[in-house]
Amino acid sequence: MTASIGQSIRRTESIAKVTGRARYAAEQPPTVGQLYAWYVPAKIPVGTVEHVELDADPAVHAVLWHGNTEKLGDLEDAELHVLQSNTVAYRGQTVAVVMAESLDAARAAAARVQVRYGDVRAPDNTLTADHAALYAPESVNAGFPTDVTVGDPDSALETAAHVVDNWYSTAPMHNSAMEPHATTAQWSEGVLTVWDSTQAPSGVQGDLATAFGLEPENVRVIAENVGGGFGAKGSTRPNAVLAAMAARATGKTVKLVLPRQALFDLVGYRTPTLNHVRLGADSTGTLQAITHDSFQQTSTIFEFCEQTAESSRHIYASANRRTTHRLAPLDVGTPRWMRAPGEAPGMFAVETAIDELASVTGIDPIELRIRNEPDLDPASGNEFSSRSVVQCLREGAEKFGWERRQADPGQRLEGRKLIGMGVATASYPVLISPSTASARVQQDGTITVSVAATDIGTGARTVLRQIAADALGVDADSVTVELGDSALPTAPGAGGSSGTSSWGWAVTKVCRALKAQGPYAPGNSADADTTDDVEGQKELARMAFGAQFAEVAVDIDTGEIRVRKMLGVFGIGAVMNPSLARSQLIGGMTFGLGMALMENGAVDHEFGGFANHDFAEYHIPACADVTELEAVWVEEVDTELAPMGGKGIGEIGTVGSPAAIGNAVYNATGVRVRDLPITLDKVLPHL
Repeated sequence: MTASIGQSIRRTESIAKVTGRARYAAEQPPTVGQLYAWYVPAKIPVGTVEHVELDADPAVHAVLWHGNTEKLGDLEDAELHVLQSNTVAYRGQTVAVVMAESLDAARAAAARVQVRYGDVRAPDNTLTADHAALYAPESVNAGFPTDVTVGDPDSALETAAHVVDNWYSTAPMHNSAMEPHATTAQWSEGVLTVWDSTQAPSGVQGDLATAFGLEPENVRVIAENVGGGFGAKGSTRPNAVLAAMAARATGKTVKLVLPRQALFDLVGYRTPTLNHVRLGADSTGTLQAITHDSFQQTSTIFEFCEQTAESSRHIYASANRRTTHRLAPLDVGTPRWMRAPGEAPGMFAVETAIDELASVTGIDPIELRIRNEPDLDPASGNEFSSRSVVQCLREGAEKFGWERRQADPGQRLEGRKLIGMGVATASYPVLISPSTASARVQQDGTITVSVAATDIGTGARTVLRQIAADALGVDADSVTVELGDSALPTAPGAGGSSGTSSWGWAVTKVCRALKAQGPYAPGNSADADTTDDVEGQKELARMAFGAQFAEVAVDIDTGEIRVRKMLGVFGIGAVMNPSLARSQLIGGMTFGLGMALMENGAVDHEFGGFANHDFAEYHIPACADVTELEAVWVEEVDTELAPMGGKGIGEIGTVGSPAAIGNAVYNATGVRVRDLPITLDKVLPHL
């Protein structure tokens, strides 16, 4: 039997998706008396809701607002306390929801809802590095420390032969998944069932149970198919609470789909960041000091602090380091996870600064990075389970044709276009969470493996089948995977590039347990829990790494920037399915291209919210923006990871690509842009 892991087998659900048989959260078959819900957003930046009313309409069954809704349980995430108070914390926050017999009727009625506001004031929604409300949170996302200081970086900078001292910024960004956030909710005899577009069915189950005073087993969350998430669906979102609330109030099945505009307000976004980076090096380019001070925003109702400086603690060796995070609570929606949170904006700043140091020292950017390669993890002092940065850089340089790069910027001209090359390194932590799984032998001899994982378009169903098949010693065609349902064995959500490792470990363990029972007799079953396995891992630094390369052409007359080609070379451990892995990596690189050149949530400083809250004005890459794009990986065996040996691939493709593009723009033009996105108005005046 040929091993399944490492084979590019076809996606399990591919035919169902292309034929339309795959159902998403809003596509459940209608029930008798089903209602449609439409939200009413706040039209003021900050203030209170005094009263809500709607003219009589026979098609409208109910209008819920804080004056007539049930009181919810105490949820940790205050963004889920929908319609619980009269406070408007930001423009676009939900102030009411309308239920009607048709989608058109609900939408039309929502537009007619009259809201009387009070205490309206102008928004404080501008992030600055000297904002009066800035503070140091107790910790940052994923539990990382807020500040870390090693040695005496200020003194080391004073005596360094070469110093780079600059500010870098990234714009607000929006996850923009193809499928909007949507929920269908139904109550029956005290049991709540929701079909939700979520990355974490088990997490949504727990939150809804708390919100509505239920035991978790009386809440079922189904996410059979999810049309993308990128972090915005990684936790329970207000649409799930609103739909369940509306269904209980009306006694009907309620379907709620947020419009595209709502996704720019209600479900999270990547915070803008300001980053002060200082690098000090000796005459050989060896780093003597690294400081990275990050500033970002959160809402006034819930704290979220992205770990922007965390990656700077691990990537380069230096005896003197300081990394800090400061947070300003503003009149904005709460930021959330967005693909490669922390690493994406943080490594743009540091990898741009490293490129600037290379220019100052006259050292090739690849050679400079290799000179500062650490032997141990600078943050913890632990050994790396494996680290292939140098291999990725060298193999990438050869494959990309780095020898054609001109060391001095602005030297390569083709017609009316300046051509340049850039490079950046990438890293992302290997995160593994405990998971459970079950396996049973069916009457026909096939084996069903169950886990409450979610496939958000990454191919989780397919990869878990491959993992199970190898652990069982059977062909992948003999395995069926059940996922996307909180009624299945509890599992962590799809996020942090941790899904395959977390779920796959549980699947491997349960399949080995089933195999150990002897011949696969119908009715045989097994259960597994990896809590002890995961918590008992050896203390090592576990990270994925990569090197990103970009070549750009900049039009001398217009300043237009085109990425002619990109290459990513990654150290990601064992690859489960090459075609799916490549898809994830080039998707992440495209994500980074959008971050580098296009994506910019335009803050409305007068009225609050974002002024460009649709795809007409918030630009993301299209097919024509991505020409020659290639992702490869080095051979990497890491026996210290989960049994499959993989590192996670969903986010590392994003990390490094914005800096590589920015560094290429500098190499082409001599213009250094430190504020993303890099638009033609930031380049053309300096050509």
